Amino acid sequence: LAKEMKKQNKNIPCFIQVNTGGEEQKAGIAPKELKNFLSFCRGEGLSILGLMCIPPVDDPPALHFAFLKKLAAENNLKDLSMGMSSDFEKAIPLGATYVRVGTALFGVRE
Repeated sequence: LAKEMKKQNKNIPCFIQVNTGGEEQKAGIAPKELKNFLSFCRGEGLSILGLMCIPPVDDPPALHFAFLKKLAAENNLKDLSMGMSSDFEKAIPLGATYVRVGTALFGVRE
């Protein structure tokens, strides 16, 4: 992918999704695999801006947001995409630089 982007003279900034809750039904890299995956991505020439997560529905989101912030700091990443329409107000004080509020803008999906 990175080679194709380079051929086209494009640089698409990316986030790595971290599965902070270890949920099988969710995508994302396991926290323990983050360092190696980040190294691989950078080695491939990908522009990694930061990390993102979607906390488990039954867990307090702040725990996952704080954990993601810690992982970002450990890996020298400045941006955090965390918080959606229902919990962005908790994410912002914990360091979110991007929030995803599609439901608040467009309504619930059918």
